[in-house]
Amino acid sequence: MVRKVLIVLLILLVIIQFFRPERNESNDLTYDISTKYEVPAEVNELLKVSCNDCHSNKTEYPWYANVQPVAWWLNEHVVDGKKHLNYSEFTKKPLFVQNHKLEETIEMVEKKEMPLASYTYFGLHPQANLTDEQREMIIDWAKAQMRYLKETYPADSLAFPKRD
Repeated sequence: MVRKVLIVLLILLVIIQFFRPERNESNDLTYDISTKYEVPAEVNELLKVSCNDCHSNKTEYPWYANVQPVAWWLNEHVVDGKKHLNYSEFTKKPLFVQNHKLEETIEMVEKKEMPLASYTYFGLHPQANLTDEQREMIIDWAKAQMRYLKETYPADSLAFPKRD
């Protein structure tokens, strides 16, 4: 009986390998944050190694992303991450959303809620383990972008519209 259960599980494991989620590899930069905002090379590298896998249109997939059900789990993280913030489509959003997303970036990095701990578990993505100095660099950059918006655009364009 145990042997039959193991055979069925093995067959199911093989079958699910054929059902793969779509990969996040378009790398469309038409509305990328760098098209409107200054992103210094150092900050760009930090965003690339610690944020972009889940918050851009270009995910660098590890080898284990080819194994189901792990790929489904990773895909869910990427889809959810892009839903909250997508640096590749940043400038497509209204100014008040861009301003708010920069504010959220500051908050999440300050509170060490990003990158997610699960992203660096078991030594995975060690470059994403940001030092306090690297966190400060991202925070300072995001604050500078918010200042740029404040100096360039009317205040009412940076605030969420009031609901009636």
